[in-house]
Order: sequence, then C-alpha cells, then structure tokens
Amino acid sequence: MPDNEADTCRKYIVPKLQAAGWEDPPHEISEQRYITPGRIVPVGRKHLRKPGKRIDYILRHRRDFPIAVVEAKARYKTAEAGVQQAKEYADWLKVSFAYASNGREIIEIDGTTGEERLVSNFPAPDELWERYRKFHGIADSAVADQILTPFHFLTAREPRYYQEIAVNLAVQSVLAGNPRALLTLATGAGKSYIAFQICWKLTAAGWNRRGDGKRPRILYLADRNILVDKPKDDEFLPFGDARWKIEGGKANLAREMYFAIYQALCGDATRPALYEKYPRDFFDLIVVDECHRGSARARGHWRAILDYFQPAVKLGMTATPKREDNIDTYAYFGNPIYTYPLKQGIDDGFLAPYCLHRVVTSYDAAGWRPSKDEHDRYGRPIPDDEYQTPDFERTVALRARTEAIAKHLTGFLKSTDRFGKTIVFCVDQEHASEMRRALGNFNSDLVKLDRNYVVRITSEEDQIGKGHLDRLSDVESTSPIIATTSQMLSTGIDIQTCKNVVLVRVVNSMSEFKQIIGRGTRVREDRGKTWFNIIDYAGSANRKFADPDFDGEPELLTQEQMDDAGNVVEPPAPAEETARVQEEPPAPLPGEPPATIIEPPDAEPPKFYVDDGEVEIVAHVVHQIDSDGTRLAPVSITDYTAEKVRTLYLTDKNLAALWAQSGTREQVINDLAGRGIDFDQLRDITKMPEADPLDILAHLAFKAVPISRRQRAERLRKAEFAFLEKFTPEARAILSEILDKYAEHGPEQFKLPDVLTLPPISGHGTLPAIIGAFGGADELREAVEELQSKLYAA
Repeated sequence: MPDNEADTCRKYIVPKLQAAGWEDPPHEISEQRYITPGRIVPVGRKHLRKPGKRIDYILRHRRDFPIAVVEAKARYKTAEAGVQQAKEYADWLKVSFAYASNGREIIEIDGTTGEERLVSNFPAPDELWERYRKFHGIADSAVADQILTPFHFLTAREPRYYQEIAVNLAVQSVLAGNPRALLTLATGAGKSYIAFQICWKLTAAGWNRRGDGKRPRILYLADRNILVDKPKDDEFLPFGDARWKIEGGKANLAREMYFAIYQALCGDATRPALYEKYPRDFFDLIVVDECHRGSARARGHWRAILDYFQPAVKLGMTATPKREDNIDTYAYFGNPIYTYPLKQGIDDGFLAPYCLHRVVTSYDAAGWRPSKDEHDRYGRPIPDDEYQTPDFERTVALRARTEAIAKHLTGFLKSTDRFGKTIVFCVDQEHASEMRRALGNFNSDLVKLDRNYVVRITSEEDQIGKGHLDRLSDVESTSPIIATTSQMLSTGIDIQTCKNVVLVRVVNSMSEFKQIIGRGTRVREDRGKTWFNIIDYAGSANRKFADPDFDGEPELLTQEQMDDAGNVVEPPAPAEETARVQEEPPAPLPGEPPATIIEPPDAEPPKFYVDDGEVEIVAHVVHQIDSDGTRLAPVSITDYTAEKVRTLYLTDKNLAALWAQSGTREQVINDLAGRGIDFDQLRDITKMPEADPLDILAHLAFKAVPISRRQRAERLRKAEFAFLEKFTPEARAILSEILDKYAEHGPEQFKLPDVLTLPPISGHGTLPAIIGAFGGADELREAVEELQSKLYAA
C-alpha cells in the first residue's frame, strides 16, 4: 500500500525538517495546526461551526515569529499538487516562504524573490532569517534581535494568527524608523491586546527613539475614559507600577506607560493645556486607539496634541476601513500596514455573525404629518410638514412610535431570550429615557423582580450609569439586561455576551455603524453567545449593507410589519396589496407623565412632542448569506429553503433516495444545516409539526402534497405486507414498534442501537436477544435500512 499523507509526513518530511534544525531551540515546528476555529453558522436557535483553517507545518524562527509554511502531500502524489495550498497558507500568515513536498521533492515558493524552484532540502532557520533580513533591509543585527523579542504570554492565552501578524508588523515598522503606522482591525479582534504586545515587545527590546537602550515612554491615547481605563487595568497589567493615567490636571514625568484621554490633556478657557507640561520629545511612542474619531483631523482641537509631540512615533488603531467620513485618519497615518476586516473575522470564526431583522412602522414607511391645526403636548402648534425617520425624536417626538417599538422588541425578546443582553441605540438622551420607560412597562413582570432589568446608560447618569455599564459588561452579571443609550455605548465597550443590537435612530456614518455593530461581535461560546441579532427600526442597517464597501454582510435578514401596538402582522400574499389596519392608540401605561405639561424643554431648533397617534408595523423577508459568502436577494425562509433543495438535489426522487439511507440522510441534514436551514424552524413556519423533514422539503421545493409521519408509516404497512411477513413474529414486532416510534418522533428513531434500548422495544430482552431475533447484527442493520428504504418509497 502506498504511503498516505500521514505516513509521508512521519517518515520523510519531519525527519528532513529536523535535519535542517527546525526543532532545535529556539526554533519550532507547529504541526497540523488549526489557526482558526471555523465560521459559525446560525441554524434556527442553534449553531454549528464549519471546519477551521489548518496548516500542515508552520516553521517558526522564534516561538512568536513564523517565517515559513509547509504543505505536505502523499508520496504517490507530486509536490506540485501542494503548491497552491502552500501559497494560500503563506498568504494567511503573511510569511515570506512556503514549501510543498511529497517527501521526495521539495518545492520552494520564495516571496522575497517571486521565484518557485525545486530544492534538495529544507533551508536552515538562520538561512531563511538572513534572506528575510536582506529583503526587508534589516542590516543592523541589534534591530534584528529586537524584532525577535518574545511576546508576553498571559496565563494560557495565545495570540491568534492575525494578532501575531499585526504585532510583528507594527514592531518592525517602528524599528524601521517609520514615523507613523496604522492597523485596521475589526471591532472584537482584540486591538487592546495587540497594542499591549506591541508596547511590551518594544519595551522588552530596550527600544526608544534615542537608541540608548532605556525603556521607552509610551502614551496610550483615546477619547473616552473606558477606552483607556480597561486596557490600563486589564491587558497592560504586566507593566505594573510603570502605568500612569494622566488626569486631574497633574503632570507626572516619572513613569513609562501612560494613559490619557484627549479631554484631560487639552486646555480650555479656565486652564492651560496639560500636555504642554511635558517636553515635546517626552514620548517615544503614542498609540492612538479608535484613531478615526477625530485626532487626525487637520483642524481638529485634538490634533494639536499629536502635533505637539511631533518626535514621537504614532501608531493608529481603528476598526473602520478608509471612507469619506474618516479620510483624515488615512491621510495622517497612511495606508494600514495590516488589515483584518469584519468579514474575515466572521469567516474565520473568531467574530460572531449576525442576523438582521428590519422592522418598519407605518410612520417610517410613509412619513408622519400632523392633522390640521394639531398642537403638541405643550400646546404648541406643530408646523405642517411631512416628517420622515430622520426627523423622529429630533424634530418630532412620537410617543406612539416609541411605545410600538418597545412592545415589538419585548415580543421579540420573549420569542428568543428575555435574558439576552440588549443595547438599544436611541436618538438622544431624552429618547433613551422614553424608551427605557416604555420597555420597563412592557417588561414589568421582570422589572418587578429586578428594578435594573432595563436601564438607561448615558452621560447624564454619570457614576450610576458607569455602575450599570460595569454590570452590563460583566459576563457573570444577570442585571441589567436591556440598556438604552444614545452615543455612549457606540464604541469601545466590550460586552461579550451582547445578543441584541437595536437601532432606533438613523446612523449615517459607516464608521459609527461599524462601531455599533461591533458591540455584538464578540464570541463567548461558554456563555451561549455565538451569534447576535440586529433589530433595525430606522433603516440604517439596510442602507449600510447595500453599500458595496461594507465588509461583513448579515447571515440572515428578516423584515416584519407591526401594528401600532407593536404586534407583528402577517405579511400579505405577494399579489395582494398591503392593507393598513387602523387600531386605537395604545392606552397610557402606568407611570406615564400627564398629557399636558406647561413649559416645553429648551431646544434649538424646537422639538415637538406628540402623545397620540396610530402606528402600524409594515412583511417578513429574509436575506441569507450562503456558505461561499455570496449575498442573496431577499427571500422568505421557505423560498430560500426551496431554492437550496432544488439546487442541491435537482428532483424529489434524488432527494428521497438520499433521505432513505441513514448515512446519506445524515449528509443531507449536515449540508442543509451548513446553509442555515433548521428543521425545527421549518416545522414552526410551515405549521407541519407531524410531517417528516423529507415531506416538508419536498413540499417546499417540488410542490409535493405533504403527509404526516403516521400516514407514511401506515402506507408502508399496507403496501409492504410481504416485506414484514418474511421476518419472525418477534422480529416483525420489533420493526413495527420502531415504525411506531418513527411515527411519533421522526427519523432519528432509526438510529441503532439507541432505539433498541427504549421501551417498548427494550421489553423484548437484552440487546443480544433482540439482535438474535434477526439472526445477527448485520441482519438487523439490513432490516432497518430496508425498512427505511421502503418507508420513503411508500
């Protein structure tokens, strides 16, 4: 028998790598290494993971510095058969050298020269390192040693492959003397961890701008306290007493790892700028987190800080690719030295995919216009105009719309998970307060048990809001569950178990939209968080997903119509015209303010408050991203399933033939699950709880007349009397009981030997006795397989 791939690796490839010195410390070989866990695919309320990316061998010049990959092929194949895979692996890891080998031949793909050639042996680690240095112009041996400075390993946490790439490229850029660099990584990709490892490596390497070997002084800069406090207290903890947060108007020149927000460094009419108390050349490196948020804007107030510390190397970090709304960032920092987009993070399985639910009220669909001479809550005449979604809660505050949305969202949570952490993005702080009240009233049964089930987190709450935020972020905390906000939670907040991101305001900026989406992209599989929902009441998500530059499409998009009370309305048939259902406005809820208040709040321009009105919620449509990442046109779940079944199986006979055999049936189930099709969900939608999954699929895809499992079982008994009669009475009774269990519970009852251990079948005796009734284990399996074949042919 010819050597397979595993034999080839063990007998030929590994010995050649060892002979070249790749297992001699500090060099390492990572063998059969999965670098990603595999994309998460939502299936109904469950999920599955696709296979992760695996590389046969990663060659590491140092533990933290991969330099080459090896793709192995079986000895009976050619080495050429592995070249394309080797190139792909090298591209994944951004390494310069790739090899394909069948144990007899070794093909080298040299990224530094573009050449591909046969070599007799694998090169030694130092030889590859010298070639790498020459290509990148690293002539100084001291700089070369600094590049290879090890990472800091915190407990058992290892850097993900893209984090390793980002750290090494950033360190190399700094050591090369580049004054600025930019890393663009999706929210949830671990930018704080990457920043820590960069700072740690540079500090451990003894780098600074002066080259005197002393520890560098580094400033970690952001625009919100939480963006600097959390990294300072968590990721950067190994820096110990070297850490210092600049605040309170005091300048401390005796530390090395500084943290600050722009606001603390800038001055105003009452105090001078604090940053001017530091010498211009004080910092060696400034790490600018969320750098798209204004620091690079040429005429911006915060740009003065970066200009003042002109000698420092500037490292920008952002989650948003280059666009019109952040062009200043890229003009200042330049093109990113590394990009890890949202789409890639989702495809790798490090970031959570999401399903988009588009919900439209009649006010948002058709606009709202006041009736003739209508006055608002404060007795002010409302200007006659047609108000649209961008005007709601800015120019006109429509209580009926807020109540309808709150009721609909409550219904959504009841149908999914009422304890799934949820962030509701509102227009402003006042709107967040109104939404909090409405959601609290619709969830009064849970608020009665926990008054902080629904909270508002905005700047007005100050320390109370910070306490709510800390608990919302805590994966162990069960309170609060729902947080309403306006701007405060849109960026930099790490809520790993967030399952619902709710948009009740228009988001025009793609940068802000991606930051908001990022609140849900963390994966916490141990906490049941593998994907999340976006519930969009303002149409922002639809517009952003239609943008050709958007890089992380939703797994599923639904669109619902709801009435003025927040109830979901069944969509009409496609040929019918949508009928508008006029209902009475919702009754006032407990705790509502009185309808008339004497003095309106100050606002410029003025906002009008409307407490009455009739609202409808206006079809359930689905966008599904296929396994190849192709975005499909909106279809219903049933239409999507039908299209997939027809594509995969062509005819109902092909489908039935595969379904009839237990082995191929499992493959059909897995193929459909990999495309997000869940049979429990289909039973609910089609209202066919008694049907076999085959009959549901055949009905949807091929217009077959559906029958129940019990009807199918009875057909077999009548049509295949001779088949059953050929068995002994006891064997016939066992098969009949298996058939009864199928009629009750479905095709999973054909699984052997599990079904034989359950009553009433277990009443026939021990497992050997049951097998004996058929004349042996093989005969039993053949009988059950034939039973299934005839069942699905009946």
